[in-house]
Amino acid sequence: MDVLQYILNLGPSIVLPMIIFILCMIFRMKIGKAVRASLTIGVGFIAINLVIGLMATTLGTATSAMVKNTGLNLPIVDVGWPVAAAISFGTASVVPWIFILGILVNLGMIAVKWTQTLNVDMWNYWHFIFSAAFVYATTGNFFLGIGVGVVTSIVVLKLADFVAPVIQDTYGMPNITTPHTETVNWSPVSWTINKMIDRVPGLNKLNATPGRLQERFGVIAEPLIMGTVLGLIIALIGFGPEFASAPGDALQKILNVAITMGAVMMVLPRMVGILMEGLVPLSEAAQEWITSRFPGRELNIGLDAAILIGFPANITVGIILVPITLLLAIGMSLIGLNQMLPFTDLAVLPFFAIWATTWCRGNIVRGTIIGTFFVACMLSIATFLAPATTQLAVDAKFEMPAGATLISSIDSGAHLLPFMLVFGFIAGQISEYGVGFMVWISFILIFALVSYVIYFVYIGRGNIPGMTDKHLYVTDDDEESSSGWDDWADEGAETEGTVQ
Repeated sequence: MDVLQYILNLGPSIVLPMIIFILCMIFRMKIGKAVRASLTIGVGFIAINLVIGLMATTLGTATSAMVKNTGLNLPIVDVGWPVAAAISFGTASVVPWIFILGILVNLGMIAVKWTQTLNVDMWNYWHFIFSAAFVYATTGNFFLGIGVGVVTSIVVLKLADFVAPVIQDTYGMPNITTPHTETVNWSPVSWTINKMIDRVPGLNKLNATPGRLQERFGVIAEPLIMGTVLGLIIALIGFGPEFASAPGDALQKILNVAITMGAVMMVLPRMVGILMEGLVPLSEAAQEWITSRFPGRELNIGLDAAILIGFPANITVGIILVPITLLLAIGMSLIGLNQMLPFTDLAVLPFFAIWATTWCRGNIVRGTIIGTFFVACMLSIATFLAPATTQLAVDAKFEMPAGATLISSIDSGAHLLPFMLVFGFIAGQISEYGVGFMVWISFILIFALVSYVIYFVYIGRGNIPGMTDKHLYVTDDDEESSSGWDDWADEGAETEGTVQ
């Protein structure tokens, strides 16, 4: 356990290059190329995390002011995803078993052709631990908890298989997928909602992708300008009231947020380009190795969803969702559907925008609609899971925030699949929240289950989600012209000459 904890403490920016280097050696890459690919991937993740950190810090100041302006006081504190991860890793009896079994199950599934995904995103195994820890803490049954954690990992691997084609086609990332639980577990739900929007007259004709907006509005719709404008709006909502007492300070804060968001929109895609410089040779070597030994088979490398948020539509929808999330939190609290005050995880909403936008190929209008539904569900799930999350924190000897009696997070609420799997074990507490909450949380569960069934049936009939129906969302003109999604690759190729 101490060795495992030491490795985890090194962080993904160190551990991932080590894992990538081992894979490069297995796939028979030359040592020089393997070292370069591994280090480039590590640098790429550091660069992405630096920009995401800048975004989170800057948005955090604005969202903190927005929360303060609402005057909202709810009993559950949003402590953010890092705390959820720390609590999961703090469940010492479960951690090593999930890691060992998770890796063995992944390799076993690849061996028997049940999956095409090799999940090297070890840091995010905490999501599987999250499921196991919930069931173990609730039932006291260790083996049942481990079983639920393993089932979570299996389903996530299959979801990663199903989304791989659309990720690779939309984002231009060959042989890459994202077995990232709290994002990919929403993919069947967003696919279903996207299909429902296809049947809404008028709404189904709106196609506001970054590329189309740029064609129509020119420089105003460029990512740099859009990010600056969205940052300005968020900052005005947060710091606007300060103009009355300290106009100089308020103006400085507003301009800082606006320009920083513009910088994030412009720089983050280029950081993904650096990452791709390392991933492309690895994916090519992996496919070559697989093809030579197992003709007709493919292998996809499973990575953190952070590699996808650097695209204009995802960041745009994520920023738009910040004020929407606060409005939903207020409105839903008034009708008994939410008891959590969103705060820490407001800055990571672009992660949850990924599957709001991907099926519709970056349509910001649809992405905002789907993302709003996501957030409404996440707030209620986070509320529902709060007592169990708090108990896990106590058991893991986590120091509770001052004055807090219950903790949760938007990210905890984003764990839709674990919620579906653990619901039966903690359903007894649902009556504590009132009839309205019971009806709503039951609707979320049923809608999610139905979405999964429809999604799997669609795939079972030989369809490839996002590819069979690609013509509904991407026209020939879109593919011939710049779509706004692959600009980062073009810019990276021009500046570095290595991304193709």
